[in-house]
Amino acid sequence: MAQTDRTDAFGEELADFVHRVAELKAARSVPSRELPTVLDAAIFELDHVADRLWPWYERLSASRTPTGSTGDRQELRLLKEILQRLPLPVALVDRETVVRRTNPAAGALTGVRAGYATGRPLTGFLARADRAAFRTQAAAVARGEGDRSLTVHLQQRPAAPVRATLTALRPADEPRPVVLVVLQPAAPRLPAADVERPPSPVPDLTGAARHAALLDLVDAMTTALLGGPADGALERAALVLHGRFADWVVGDVGEGQLRRAVVLGPSLEEAAAVAAQDPAACPLVVEVARGGSPELRVRPADPEAFGRDAAGAPVLVRADVTSLLCVALTAPDGRGRGVLSLFRAGARPAFSLAEAHAVDMMSRHVALAVGAVPRA
Repeated sequence: MAQTDRTDAFGEELADFVHRVAELKAARSVPSRELPTVLDAAIFELDHVADRLWPWYERLSASRTPTGSTGDRQELRLLKEILQRLPLPVALVDRETVVRRTNPAAGALTGVRAGYATGRPLTGFLARADRAAFRTQAAAVARGEGDRSLTVHLQQRPAAPVRATLTALRPADEPRPVVLVVLQPAAPRLPAADVERPPSPVPDLTGAARHAALLDLVDAMTTALLGGPADGALERAALVLHGRFADWVVGDVGEGQLRRAVVLGPSLEEAAAVAAQDPAACPLVVEVARGGSPELRVRPADPEAFGRDAAGAPVLVRADVTSLLCVALTAPDGRGRGVLSLFRAGARPAFSLAEAHAVDMMSRHVALAVGAVPRA
């Protein structure tokens, strides 16, 4: 390999390291019980600098040149076919964990279709505390430092640990190695007798139950808004939504400059930190207030979308937000009365489109009630 190529490869490796360090810095806000995992990942990155990057910088050693042939391309096509038919959940990712390909078994385990997963980081489907460690191990495997295995937790089912085994592949038509990830549930399997016995058919009532729950929620909201004075309508609406529908409820009011009026969270201390935040420092709140269109985000990729709390930590990271819904409180005459933001955290299912539609409808009722408050 020419000197220029060796220098370029080192530059890419160094840039990858800088990106992973930035992710580790953002992970400082995870709960204290999950910090050991982040610390292990940080120590691993320091070892990588001492053992590999610095010696590489001193000598700029040549890396091996990729070769390919017709046989290699045939093997690649065979590999793709095997991946699709393999009963084990398998994914191909690059050194940044961006998914190149998944098989149907992986989609069944993660609950994410292959078409949606392709092009997105696999770490986005993991619990936030596991992302930095997985990213670090995947980068090490891609560098040729050997196979790795670690236990992770899927964001949709954090209570069920999953064993991820990583190994490097070098397809003939790829300029760099890719990482083969095999996912296996770490929970013990059922006895063979239980596996072979077909389950009794059970009517699928999930859709009907969700629809009935939304009707109950709309009825409770209407009762709360009509059952009290206009002053305090937003607080009563927040109490209806908190707990039964969302883990966090944040209400901002105003027809120009927004002010934070109500915050309900898992605890008074956590709510107080968000209550002290200026709504103007929340990009998502500002965007919804300006445009008037609701925003539904599942696994929000930008940790800064809702700004930072009084302690300086990203609100979405601190609250372990897995889905959020922001709707504008718009009066019938088109004037904005404020913004209502709802968070779900941890293992709670993400907001659905039907739920977002119901909240959008209720937001108009809340805007009417808030607008009825006499102005000084």
